[in-house]
Amino acid sequence: MSFIVLKDIRKNYTLGKTIVHALAGVDVEIFKGDYICIAGPSGSGKTTLLNMIGLLDVPSSGEIFFASKNITQMTDKEVSKFRKQQIGFIFQSFNLIPVLNAYENIEFPLLLQRVESSERKKRIEQISEEVGIKNYLKHKPDELSGGQRQRVAIARALVIKPSVILADEPTANLDSVNGQNILQLMKKLNKEEKTTFIIASHDHKIMEQADKLIRVVDGKIAK
Repeated sequence: MSFIVLKDIRKNYTLGKTIVHALAGVDVEIFKGDYICIAGPSGSGKTTLLNMIGLLDVPSSGEIFFASKNITQMTDKEVSKFRKQQIGFIFQSFNLIPVLNAYENIEFPLLLQRVESSERKKRIEQISEEVGIKNYLKHKPDELSGGQRQRVAIARALVIKPSVILADEPTANLDSVNGQNILQLMKKLNKEEKTTFIIASHDHKIMEQADKLIRVVDGKIAK
């Protein structure tokens, strides 16, 4: 059974007198536990598509179904709550809060969900062990390497136990060694935790490891 379905999704932006068709009638079907790469050149619409799947943006037309729920019929408040509970995000710039240490950064989404203190501590200890940053929880982002910061970002995304993880160019700011380590980690978590991963990237290593490749060209899915 399909887990996430996008039907005839269109997204238009107005730039002055010009209408830009970022997505021009996109149909996508994603299954639970998929490890997907959305690929395409800069400006192709792959990040816009990722934002649609992550409910960070609203389509100009079309429908989005998530676990059989029609997201496009929900109120903004309902969408925000659903996204907070079901979707984890990994950004290429890490997006860690500089004044918080690694533990506090990972804890932040759990505070938003009002998870009890003992449960927060248990989850953070478990996920930090899994991603290999248990010894760096007291370090602030500027005291960590790029690879360590990306692991904190992954832990923060996973700690809420989301149904799906969305990653936008997760290896873009990492050297080749750290990039490969992060890819191995995400693949491992996908297999062991059955978490659905959807990654927007033009990294050939990510494309090669993906179970499914979605190519976006000029706002459309390339056949």
